[in-house]
Order: sequence, then C-alpha cells, then structure tokens
Amino acid sequence: MISIKTPQEIVIMTEAGRILAKIMKQLMARVEPGITTRELDKVAEDLILSYGAKPAFKGHEGYPTALCASVNQVIVHGVPSLYKLKQGDILSLDLGLIWKGYFADMAITVPIGKVELEVLRMIRVTKKALKRGIKKARPGNTFGDIGNTIQRYVESQGFNVVRELCGHGIGKELHEDPQILNYGKRHTGPKIKSGMVFCLEPMVTVGDWKIKKSKDHYGFETADGSLSAHFEHQMVITQNGAKILTVVL
Repeated sequence: MISIKTPQEIVIMTEAGRILAKIMKQLMARVEPGITTRELDKVAEDLILSYGAKPAFKGHEGYPTALCASVNQVIVHGVPSLYKLKQGDILSLDLGLIWKGYFADMAITVPIGKVELEVLRMIRVTKKALKRGIKKARPGNTFGDIGNTIQRYVESQGFNVVRELCGHGIGKELHEDPQILNYGKRHTGPKIKSGMVFCLEPMVTVGDWKIKKSKDHYGFETADGSLSAHFEHQMVITQNGAKILTVVL
C-alpha cells in the first residue's frame, strides 16, 4: 500500500531532506584523488551526527557503514574501504539519514579528476534522466510513465538502465511501497497522487544492464565490468507536481 503523508509528516521530511542535501554538499567537497572511501564514510557519519540526525544505512539489513561508496563498475551499495580514489575513477555517493523518525535518501555520481568524455556524458545523461523522471512525477500520471520516460531517454543516448534495482517509497521506513522501476510502459502501474513521498534513482551503465553481487556481499555491480552512474532525489507530490526535498535552498 502506498501511503499518503500528512502535512505534518511532510514538514519533517522536508527538514530531513534539506539537512541531507547540506551534508552531501559538504561530503562532495572532500572528494579528491588519494582519499579513501572509508575516510569519506567517517566524514559522512560525523556530519550526520553533528546535525542531530542518525545514519539511515548503518545497521540496515546488516549494512556496516553510514555511506554507500560505489566506485566505477559498482552501481550501488558499495561498502567503504581502504581503496584510494584515483584520477579517472567515478564515485557514486549514496547517503541516508533519520530525522525525527523519518528517513531521507539521496545519491550523486562524481568524476575523480579528469575522466573520459564518454564517461562524463554517461554521468550527465543519468542526471538528466532523473530530471525527466521528476517532471513526470505528478498527479494523474502513473509510475510506468516515469520508468518509460527514463528508459527511452537513456537508451536514446546509447546507454542502458539497470532493470533489477529501483526507486522506492520512503517515510518511517527507508524502503516503502511502491517499487519504482527505471523502465516500463506508459500508463501502467499505480497512479501518482498528492502527498506521496518517494525516491527516484536511475542507475545507468555504459555496457549491458545485467548485474551481479560484489565481493563485499552488499554491493551490486555491472556483470560485464562496464562503468555505471547513479543519481537519486527524494520528492513529495503536490497538486502542481513534484517538489524535490533533497536540495539545498
């Protein structure tokens, strides 16, 4: 069942999203060649605690850290490690927090130093796919309309969308109904209604869309070893469309 959030809940989740966006901005400023993803995790957790919030991911289904740090072919849920970022890598930062009992969740992919032009293009396409999906997130449309829009745009640019991972509802739980696919057919799935709060998160690959588990047993990576990008925003649906919660005002 897809829940409709109350005005009071939306106020709290708006606060949570704003705090998370500020933290992500501060975290991104620390990303540079030579830093380890474990060091970035420490920065992320310290920032979350400094705002009076709690890490959303740490301990969730046994996940060991506050930050998901996915490098190159790792799509999502990469566990921070002693790996030192180097020129030419790409890094997906996925971070969540709990604020007054409600969850916030967002992700961004950043290049480390100078990367190949085609990789930069994939990152831009993934970010733009999210924007296009958000435009479709309005009352009267369906979740299939969102997935279809994301898929058609990504594939028109010569890339692929991951099929086995998806966006999700969010609230008092990190993952709530519905599951929101990044592919599909128009006019299918539940209708979008005012008061829904959910996360859209296109995951895009240079190569094939098939995935496999990473050696850390938490991450998912491309089966063919191709590079991937991931962007995620949390939003609330209003009568006029989607209002993004994970932005710095």
